[in-house]
Amino acid sequence: MNIRASLLGLSLTISLASFLSAAVSPAPLFRDGAVLQHGKPVSVWGTADAGEEISVTFAGQTVSTETDTEGRWSVTLAALAPNAEPEEMLIAGSETVRIADILVGEVWLASGQSNMEWAVAQSHDADLEVLTAHWPLIREFNVPRAAVAEPLVQIEGRWLSARSENIPGFSAVAYAFARDLHQTLQMPVGIINSTWGGTVAEAWTDPDSLEAEPFAALRQRGEALLERTLGVYEESLADWERERDQAASAGEPFTRERPSAPSFQQLSGAPSFLYNGMIHPLVPYGIRGAIWYQGESNAGRYAEYRDLFPAMINGWRREFGQGDFPFYWVQLAEFRAQGSRDTTWAFLREAQSMTLALPATGQAVILDVSDVHDIHPGDKRTVGRRLARLALNRTYGHEVVDSGPVFAGAEFDGETVRVNFSHTARGLRTTAVEVRGFELAGEDRNFFPAAATLSGSSVVLSSEDVPAPVAIRYAWRNAPEATLSNGAGLPAAPFRTDDWHENEMP
Repeated sequence: MNIRASLLGLSLTISLASFLSAAVSPAPLFRDGAVLQHGKPVSVWGTADAGEEISVTFAGQTVSTETDTEGRWSVTLAALAPNAEPEEMLIAGSETVRIADILVGEVWLASGQSNMEWAVAQSHDADLEVLTAHWPLIREFNVPRAAVAEPLVQIEGRWLSARSENIPGFSAVAYAFARDLHQTLQMPVGIINSTWGGTVAEAWTDPDSLEAEPFAALRQRGEALLERTLGVYEESLADWERERDQAASAGEPFTRERPSAPSFQQLSGAPSFLYNGMIHPLVPYGIRGAIWYQGESNAGRYAEYRDLFPAMINGWRREFGQGDFPFYWVQLAEFRAQGSRDTTWAFLREAQSMTLALPATGQAVILDVSDVHDIHPGDKRTVGRRLARLALNRTYGHEVVDSGPVFAGAEFDGETVRVNFSHTARGLRTTAVEVRGFELAGEDRNFFPAAATLSGSSVVLSSEDVPAPVAIRYAWRNAPEATLSNGAGLPAAPFRTDDWHENEMP
């Protein structure tokens, strides 16, 4: 038995199930309570009988098409105006489907691993969040977990409004983000929550993007993962079949249950499996942009992440076909992984920062709202609001501070170094009695803590242990003691001036 073929068959069975039904079936996001993206053409698609005439009526528009030989249909509505008054969509073919309570506003895709998945009920102030959740114009669609070998077409799910009875299960980060957008823009906000804790970025990346040369080793690891997972199953299945046949030959009863095929959980780390099951079914739903919180599971392979993360973003943009839509992410929080003084997470943060070279991107730094002892910091509201600052400034044009201090250059002068910063809104500040988190190194590449003095938009550094500094690092630890911020209370981004590899360090 070839279980790889069986997995592909299962994926295709799920994917094509809707084509086998004569019913007119819209794509999964077109459900009661949906939020559609305003200001851009809106694709509406689904399945029905092959060769069937389909018409879609919404907001004064009616567009028609005919299904293809596999029963697929797709139409495009002209750009819609924001609308907080619920409307009905009619999809007519051999039967008529009515989708009620549809709003038009802003739609964002929220994805990543557990810190984006983390629910309101698990976060700080959960009781207060539930008590104050009266936002019928904020809605979330929760994508079910699915790790599959081939892209899915149909998934289950429903839109829920941000009311007290629903809010405990909302993504806490996405909810805080959506609330700030809704209150500022005064229009409906829809969040598509496609998250899975403990997952790696390559699982969320589309297959075409992973064909690039830098990912050869990644693909080999993925194949090895599948071979191990499938091999264990095939072995256990062979044992089961042998015992069953022996029992039948001996005329004895056989009650042992047949081994289960590999689960979604076992396959969640396979390259592209989460893209196939949890992103592809959403394409090409109209969205304004995406917010992302992931990286913990890739920290041990930070060098690879420098190519992988931008490849994932570019792949999503290509597949959705809506240009370089905004993509904002959360930089990793503080955590004691492999020891607080270790630098693995620092290098992963650097890989995230390097991805800012892509257009329409932004990064929320959260070193100040972390918990060194907990990989899931409880303050998700601040995280969501920092993402909202990025969107409100860079996407919607509001004058809000969206970044803490960012390294802008250094002047080395004998024993001292002057470090210059941009994004110093209302001046540099320290969140402690003194500025901490800076380190200096000389030619020997040994880093030592530096004394730091604020000076306008600069910080002056020195260290008795480093009489002739040549390199600076700030917040360059898994859990750095970093205290620099600007007057808006946003923390400085970690940085380094050297390009030394870890294996070159003392």
